[in-house]
Formats: sequence, C-alpha cells, structure tokens
Amino acid sequence: MASSLIRVAAIGAIVAAVGCAGAAAPAQQDDLLQFVVTSDAHYGITRPAFRGRRDVNAHDVNVALVAAINKLPRAIGPLDFIVETGDVTNREEDNDEESVQPAAASWTQFIADYVDGIQVKNRAGVRSPLYVVPGNHEASNAVGYYDRMTPPTDPTPLVAIYNLMLSPPTRLTAATFDYQRDRVFFTRDIGGIHMMFLHVWPDSAMRTRMEQDLARVDAATPVLIFTHDQPDVQSKHLINPNGAHDINPRDKFENLLADVFADGTTIDVPSLMEQARFEEFLARHRNVTAYFHGNSNWHQVYDWNGPNKSARLRAVRVDSPLKGAVSAGDETRLSFAVVTIDTASRMMTVRECLWNADPSHPDRAMAWGATTTMTLEPRPQD
Repeated sequence: MASSLIRVAAIGAIVAAVGCAGAAAPAQQDDLLQFVVTSDAHYGITRPAFRGRRDVNAHDVNVALVAAINKLPRAIGPLDFIVETGDVTNREEDNDEESVQPAAASWTQFIADYVDGIQVKNRAGVRSPLYVVPGNHEASNAVGYYDRMTPPTDPTPLVAIYNLMLSPPTRLTAATFDYQRDRVFFTRDIGGIHMMFLHVWPDSAMRTRMEQDLARVDAATPVLIFTHDQPDVQSKHLINPNGAHDINPRDKFENLLADVFADGTTIDVPSLMEQARFEEFLARHRNVTAYFHGNSNWHQVYDWNGPNKSARLRAVRVDSPLKGAVSAGDETRLSFAVVTIDTASRMMTVRECLWNADPSHPDRAMAWGATTTMTLEPRPQD
C-alpha cells in the first residue's frame, strides 16, 4: 500500500507542475505514461466569443488549443500520444439557420492545425502520434442526413481518418470507400496497456472486432476504449426501425451504427437494449476498465453501470473547444483531459486542464480543474 501511495504522490507532483508559469518539466519515471484527450473540434462553425472577439471560427479556437498542448511538456514532461475522439468536422448543414463549409475544407484545416501543428515529443524523443476516431458528424457527412447538406455527402474526413490511422496497403478513396465495410477500428499497445480506438460507438460490428482482438490480449492486461459516443449511446445514431429504414426528416434516425434501434420507433426512447448488449460484452471482458468519449461535452469522470447495473466502467467525458455544455458559455472552462498512468501500479490520474483560464492573458500558465485517480485493474466478479 505504501508503494502505491508513493506512486500516486509522484503522479500528483508531475501534473501539479503545469500550474506554475515557466516551471521546468519534472524528472519523469520510466513507468509513467502521459497523454492528452480532446474531442469535437467542429471545424466549420464558430464560437460566440473567444479572447475578446465575437463569432470566432473553429480554426482560430483550435489553433489556440493546439498551442496549449504544445506548451504542456515544458511543465509535465513528454506526452506519449494525443487523442481526438471525433467530430473533427461539423456536419455540413446548409439551411436557414446555418451554412457550414464542406467537410473536405474542414478536414484540410484540421490537418494544418493538429496533424501538422502538434509538435510535442514522447519519451523516446520522437514526435508524439495523434490518434483520431470518427464521430457522428464525420459519419453523417459520409452517409447523408435528413436535413439539407452541401454537398449532400462528403466522405473525405472519414476516408482520411481511415487511411491515416489504419495505413491500408491500398489507400481508400471517396470512390472505393464503403461505409458499412470500412469502419475505423485500430489498437495500440503502449506501456503494457491495450488501447482500442472505435468508429462512433461499440455497436455489434465493433464488438465483433473487439472480441477477435481481445482473444489475443491477456485477461490481466488493462484495456482502454477511445470512441465518440458516450456509453449510453444516443438512440438517433442507430438504424431507423421504421418503414424502409431510411434517413428521413420525419423519423430523424441517422443510420450511423450497425444495429436497428430495438427499443421503440422514435428517437425519444432510450437505447436500453443496445446498451445492455455492450454491458454483456463488458461482463465477458473485465479488463476493459476505462472508456474515453466526446459527443456530449464537458469534463467528467464517472461510473457507467449500464441498464442492468453491472458494468462498473470508468468513463471519461471530455470537453469541446466549440460545443462544450459549460465552456460554450464560459470560455474560462475550456478544457482537455491530461491522463497519467503509472503502468507499474496500474493507477490512472485524469486531470482537467483549463487551457484558457485567463482569456485576457493567454500566455500565462494554464490551470488545473478536477482531478480523479482510479485503478485500471480488471473489475472483480460480482
């Protein structure tokens, strides 16, 4: 117990250092893994206010977020990787309320700001990888939407994420891409932790791939999931159960996942049956202990238990620079999650980094918000 407490104290010392302006990076332990999780960049739309300006476009806000990520290693040391959990591009809606730029244009901005703009290095001294999963907006841009979009479909970001993350021998193009077949799923093993990166949400198609993958993973190895939707998936993202099962403005189902909505006929009914299937999957894989997501955006670390109250999954919800439930109205609450894992003790600390705490003086030190430490050990049997 004493050893674990010492390790937790060491993690706390490392993450606390970022609050000190100009502080040198503390010495790093070899068994500490550090990364950043952010989400919902939403290129193509604007923030109402940011650093004294009104109606600020997503490009400008995300450039500021990336600048904050680039400053982190000076205070906390190397970052092993960065994760963006989807909705990089906003849905390209074109109606009376808004006109959003084509998804291809939004993806070009993301490449410039994140893929080229993030300059941090990992503990090996090489550039830290950026891992990206698609959100519901990338998916809707690819398959269409019940409201008008211009162009009606644009799979560019989804195809680009697939190529960037999976590096297929033959790169996909908009012409060869098939939404049902070419869903993003990839894994990484870092520091003895197995990480799974999923298309939108762990539906039946994703769970099939997860089962195959986990058959090769030791049951004692901690597994983290990174995806877009929260564990209690939104009903509207499932396949329309009505009529021709199509996307239409009457039913408002978006047909983004592999499964037909089973709980009713409207998007207002919660997705309890599909959530229960994911809960059953977790019961078979008790080493899946943490789940990172965006979609509904604010900083929160919470327990997701599932409809049958058996899951006990530690979930981490992350903020959006454009659509945060809290930060959209209060820019001082803009945040991303900084995660530190002691791979020896399997303790994980999730820290809310308030990267715009003083909008009038953006060069000043960032501030910490909430912090939570938890174990990644497999969940015990009931």
